[in-house]
Amino acid sequence: MGQLLATPGALEAINGASFWPYLKRHANGDWGDINAEDKAENELSIKEGFRLLSAYMLPDGGRIWIITEADRSATTILTPEEY
Repeated sequence: MGQLLATPGALEAINGASFWPYLKRHANGDWGDINAEDKAENELSIKEGFRLLSAYMLPDGGRIWIITEADRSATTILTPEEY
């Protein structure tokens, strides 16, 4: 997953909890709350080396996205508003 990064909004959204459960899901191919088209894109991305996107609902109703770059040099946790 490369270098792990988190934006200020993601740090605020997680509210002191751990990102690790979400990162583990992302790394294991559990893409979270994305539509079928985005899931299919991720499956293609694994084979072809494109960007990966996961989206997760937080316990308080907030959302985070996790994006791994195509070259796998970095994985960023952010809120949808920061994209």
